[in-house]
Amino acid sequence: MSATAPAPRRFEPDRLLALVKKESLQALRDPSTLLIAFVLPVVLLFLFAYAVSLDIRKVRIGVVVESPTASAQALAAAFAATRYLDVTFAHDRREVAGQLVSGRLRGYVVIPQDFERRLALQGREPLVQVITDGSLPNTASFVAHYAQGVVQAWRAGLAGAASAARIELEPRYWFNAELESKRALVPGAIAIVMTIIGTMLTALVVAREWERGTMEAVLSTPASVVEILLGKLLPYFALGMLSTLGAAALAVLVFDVPLRGSLAALLLLSAAFMLPALGQGLLISALARNQFLAAQIALFSGFLPAFMLSGFLFEIDAMPQAIQAITWLIPARYFVASLKTVFLAGDVWAVFLPNLLAMTAMGIALLLLARRSTRKNLQA
Repeated sequence: MSATAPAPRRFEPDRLLALVKKESLQALRDPSTLLIAFVLPVVLLFLFAYAVSLDIRKVRIGVVVESPTASAQALAAAFAATRYLDVTFAHDRREVAGQLVSGRLRGYVVIPQDFERRLALQGREPLVQVITDGSLPNTASFVAHYAQGVVQAWRAGLAGAASAARIELEPRYWFNAELESKRALVPGAIAIVMTIIGTMLTALVVAREWERGTMEAVLSTPASVVEILLGKLLPYFALGMLSTLGAAALAVLVFDVPLRGSLAALLLLSAAFMLPALGQGLLISALARNQFLAAQIALFSGFLPAFMLSGFLFEIDAMPQAIQAITWLIPARYFVASLKTVFLAGDVWAVFLPNLLAMTAMGIALLLLARRSTRKNLQA
């Protein structure tokens, strides 16, 4: 007698409802799941809002005034008047050189003894010397450029006092007029939170079932692979959406980040991002079947790329071309850009639609791969 292939299992909504109920109860009874879903997002948002800052203010520098003239004193006062610098005055550069080495100062400016002579040369010789701490390149660049700006503004003030005509420039910054870094970091942090819930949490929970043998028991039931995967996905999808609402409420009410777009657009973007996040988590758990291995894979393939290659902290345009090409494969890249837009700019569908299509396509591909891997496990 020839062996006949087993008939395909039919999709049954009642079975799916039972699986969703079982998975929901399991999640609610697991303290680690609730901590990751509801406590960790709050901790991360507070860290990114207050502990991590890209704002450069009150940078500690020294100003060495070697010239006793009134012009040198006026320039030194111009350095002290800015809110971006915390100035320590000295009359000898040896007084501040040791503080630069020890890290108490990030740089120092020397107003030399022949300052009046240099000023009379009308720019043919540099007016001041700027020395910075190159171990912190961004801060060093800021100190150097800002010191040049203070000198140029001071010289322009002298020229303006001597002439009646003067051009004034008034800069305007769109979307984040105060240039507060937390308004850019907090929306991006929501993408990191969603990655943790969608990818890492799902991978760990399902891998734990493989370890305990309960996953094989579920696969042996009459439920189809689609029903089993949907039963796993839907509770964590709901957790992710609830976490998004909580994070958005914290961003607006606690961290003073404006939500200029609509809540519906935010939820739609979050739902689209949950597809690749959950699909990746299921695929990892199907391949790993071990919590430790699943956690490592989720960390290196989910969390770290979302943190470093999504444009959350580092500008993608500043990365090497090869790395920029890799970022197109990171779902968080599209989600971070969409979150910053919906919070700071509003409902800009010219930005949303390509990102929604990219996240949805990636999600479908990852879910199909997870289904195929799970079916192989069932047939093994």
